[in-house]
Amino acid sequence: MKVTVSHLNEMRFEAKTEKSSFIIDCPQITPIEYFLSGIISCSATDIVLLPKNQGKTVSNLVIEGDALRNEDFPKKFNTLHLEYSFDSNGDDVMAARWVMASLETYCSTINTIRDSVFISYSITHNGVKIRENEKMISGGGSKIDLGEIESCPS
Repeated sequence: MKVTVSHLNEMRFEAKTEKSSFIIDCPQITPIEYFLSGIISCSATDIVLLPKNQGKTVSNLVIEGDALRNEDFPKKFNTLHLEYSFDSNGDDVMAARWVMASLETYCSTINTIRDSVFISYSITHNGVKIRENEKMISGGGSKIDLGEIESCPS
């Protein structure tokens, strides 16, 4: 994976990936907000595609991320809580497995920070809270095989 960032003017930058490009307009959206958005988007793609592989559908997906950072430099993430809310035609056990598969195996961005950030999550499935403030196991991740997914390449 290769990304090139070039200064355009003032606090605007262009990021070029192997497939596309986009503008980073600081302080409109800060790099750390892009970073957190990327973490959440990575998991969101899994929550759409894992069910699809099982003949299920997800709708009304919203994932909120709440990160607490150091007050002094380096202002790294200390904790991250992810609040998953979605509807599906799968049962609650399946819904929890989709989230866990994303967190433990498929989401590269979460697995990149998991050794240095305390990560927790909650899940609301079909309007019912099925997990509340669950702690993600720290470490190198684990292989939860729900098959190949055609996700955004990571």
